[in-house]
This record gives sequence, C-alpha cells and structure tokens, in this order.
Amino acid sequence: MPDAAEPEYTVVVNDEEQHSIWSVGRQVPAGWREIGVNGSRQECLDRIEQLWPDIRPLSVRRRLGDPQ
Repeated sequence: MPDAAEPEYTVVVNDEEQHSIWSVGRQVPAGWREIGVNGSRQECLDRIEQLWPDIRPLSVRRRLGDPQ
C-alpha cells in the first residue's frame, strides 16, 4: 500500500481494454471502469504492465485476427 504522504491510485480500463491509472476518490471518467487494483502510482503501473502486455486496442487486435 502507498505511503500516507503518497496519493493512492486505482487501475481503470475501457471497452478497448486500454488501461490507465486514476486518483482514488475522483470520479472515474465515462467509458472507464475500475478493476479492483489500488496502490501507489508505481504499483498500479507495474500491475498494468503485467495485465496489458499488448497495448494495441482490442478492436485492432480483433481486426488483425489476434486471439487475445
């Protein structure tokens, strides 16, 4: 968990399976949803790196016939 002085973030994802981080306590923008991963900025970015190895949007992956 983040240090008390460091802001806490949450990982958000959209329908194209693009990931981002958002400050906890702020309303998540339309089209995005939280996925239940909270922590420091770096912890969230590290988790995104694990979850989102292919950063192409879902529609592009589908159009190219990728199974993901």
